[in-house]
Amino acid sequence: MTHVVPLSEAKARLARLVQAAEAGQVVHISRHGKPVAVLLSEQAYSSLHHPTTSQALGKAINLWRLAGRSGCNNDWPLASDPAADQEVASWRDRAPGRSVELS
Repeated sequence: MTHVVPLSEAKARLARLVQAAEAGQVVHISRHGKPVAVLLSEQAYSSLHHPTTSQALGKAINLWRLAGRSGCNNDWPLASDPAADQEVASWRDRAPGRSVELS
C-alpha cells in the first residue's frame, strides 16, 4: 500500500510513517504537491541494492561476452579472412537502383 504525505505532515508524524514503512508500506513525501522523497523499509531498500538472481545472471552473461571478445580482433571473425571478404561482397546486389521521381 502506498501513502502520499505532504512534507509538513511527514515532519509531524515521522515516527508513525517509519512504523508504516517497517510494516511494508511505501510512503511518498511531497512538497507543494510534487513528489520529492520516498520512505521505505530497510528490507525493501536492500532488495534494490543487492542484485537478484536474474540481475546477477545478466551481469555474468555480459562479462562472458566481454571475455569472448578480448580473444578476437574483430566482432566478426570472418572479416579478418580475405576469402570471407569476397564471399560477403558477393552477397551484395550490384544492380542499378530504380529511378524515382521526386515531386
